[in-house]
Amino acid sequence: MRFSLAQPQRRALLALALLAPSALPAASLPELVQAAKPAVVLVGTHAETDSPRFQFRGSGFVIGDGLSVVTAAHVLPDALLPSERSPAANAAAAGVVRQLVVQVWRGGSRWEQRTASVQSVSRATDLALLRLEGNPVPTLALAPPEPTPQEGIDVALIGFPIGGLLGFSHVTHRGVLSAVTQFVPPQNSARQLTAAAIRQLREAGTTLYQLDAVAYPGNSGGPVFAIDSGQVIGVLSMSLARSGREGALSAPSGISYAIPVAALHELLKR
Repeated sequence: MRFSLAQPQRRALLALALLAPSALPAASLPELVQAAKPAVVLVGTHAETDSPRFQFRGSGFVIGDGLSVVTAAHVLPDALLPSERSPAANAAAAGVVRQLVVQVWRGGSRWEQRTASVQSVSRATDLALLRLEGNPVPTLALAPPEPTPQEGIDVALIGFPIGGLLGFSHVTHRGVLSAVTQFVPPQNSARQLTAAAIRQLREAGTTLYQLDAVAYPGNSGGPVFAIDSGQVIGVLSMSLARSGREGALSAPSGISYAIPVAALHELLKR
């Protein structure tokens, strides 16, 4: 049986499509992962004198027009942050030309390296926005800043734990949004927070999502999804470790923290 939509229905469907052009439809976790992988990227640096030339630093994901990359601020080298000396000055001092780059997945084990630049950084919320060169790539949809997701919902993390130790492959961890809190885990985190960084988060009154999900060094900057909607609700920032970085690898606590997407919306307004 054939049927057609009335004109008002067509307009309504078009409006919905325009509101969320890159949204992942509600689906099973395997379907969500396959749809999201092309938008989850490697963030690092490139220098002809490094071995390997690409030095992985953390995960990231693409949003908006396909050329904007979100990651954690602590993933970026200090010398490449706007508040520090310029990359050119750093290179002149060290005698090394080191560029910020992003690796975009092209299927299988194929990656395409793109030059990137820092567009905006919030140290207080540990978020950074990068700008890619080249053609747009697939994007992820952000959840709205309000309302805050309910505690207990199922979430998924996608990133690159332990860097390229076993080769670069997207890895997914599943968990639960355990708590919405303003507390920061003291010292022993895979992020290796400094006292100043902890103080900044506390003074800013930063809300954090505590996740019952395993994460490792390398996951920082990756997206945290609400599985039911397929939308990004946060950016992975740190994981609690029992005994520093080594403990994060050998005996992960299963407790991780993410910056809520509301903080990312604020950064995008700048």
